[in-house]
Amino acid sequence: MTRTIQFEGRQAWAEISLRAILHNLKVIRHTVGRDKKILAIVKANAYGLGAVPISKALAKAGVEWLGVTCSDEGAELRAAGIRKRILVLTGFWPGEEKELLRENLTPTITNVGQLHLLERATKRSARRKKNARTPFHLKINTGMNRQGLDFGELDEFAHEFKKCPHLVMEAAYTHFASAEDFTSQQTSTQEMRFLAALEKLKSLGVAPQMIHLANSGAICARPSTWGQIVRPGAVLYGYHQGFEPVSMREEVKKRMELQPCLTLRTKIIALRNLAVRGAVGYGARFVAQRPTRIAVLPAGYADGIVRALTNKGQALLRGKRVPLVGVISMDLATIDTTDVPEAKVGDVVTIFGKDGGDEILVSDAARSIGTVTSDLMCALGHRVRKFYLT
Repeated sequence: MTRTIQFEGRQAWAEISLRAILHNLKVIRHTVGRDKKILAIVKANAYGLGAVPISKALAKAGVEWLGVTCSDEGAELRAAGIRKRILVLTGFWPGEEKELLRENLTPTITNVGQLHLLERATKRSARRKKNARTPFHLKINTGMNRQGLDFGELDEFAHEFKKCPHLVMEAAYTHFASAEDFTSQQTSTQEMRFLAALEKLKSLGVAPQMIHLANSGAICARPSTWGQIVRPGAVLYGYHQGFEPVSMREEVKKRMELQPCLTLRTKIIALRNLAVRGAVGYGARFVAQRPTRIAVLPAGYADGIVRALTNKGQALLRGKRVPLVGVISMDLATIDTTDVPEAKVGDVVTIFGKDGGDEILVSDAARSIGTVTSDLMCALGHRVRKFYLT
């Protein structure tokens, strides 16, 4: 039997191990070397796990940077008393530059027009703060083709940047599309394009103080991309990427022994016996082929048990694997407990995590339905109670 966290109310909860996250941080530092700065990715509420408590733990452990998506996410961390450097990764809207400055957030420049917005805002603040200058990071598009300057825009950027005395290009970076795929040349091509862009900027008389390229996959297996800063996301939370070929996946796992940080649990609230051909849930997607004992769980896709796991996923009950059966609904899911006849109302069911000698990893569940680990982590709903274990 697994331990139970006692609390009142709806019995669906997540246990987030801060100890595991800090262990993974040590593994990352050991891998890349202590001379590299860590930019911990805590966007999207730290992948659904809780940005404030996780960022506080990371800050205390000495992480130099935190990465968020927008100024609102950065402001939430500032309101919680976090004073570490925070990089806003996806640029900013006109008008958002004011909040960036107010909250002391470092913006990403993704297009030339943002230079002028940031320069004007900084110039206005310089009236109150003598010699005010705003550092920014420049994002360069090397093949992801979402955000960032193309190679052909670098001349214009350099020309306009020289007109912005209140701005400092602290770093330049790019983002890899498939760093974990060693059967493709895409990452090598992106790296070469990035280096060519840096040479171009240098020839134009501008240069960043630092560079960063490495996301989780590149941190694990591409040392040439580490630069001065690395950006761990899923790997920080204990989940390796789906490296290709599989031999690479196993090699990386052995070299970097991570500890998964997320456990998602619930409890049985009802048991129901089905006769042969009895159906469960919406659309009768599960039909019993034998006398079947079904357990009802008070958690559904609004709680992180995503609908795609319908009739595909598994859970742990009394240390044994049992199938998720029937369509997963917003608030409820059902499991087949026929092979665990001792199951009773109130028993703990583990969706992700360990129970007894078995474990279901979020990453394995994600792979089974053709998605990524962060997709399932971000699915944790607001009503899932979160307990932070140290």
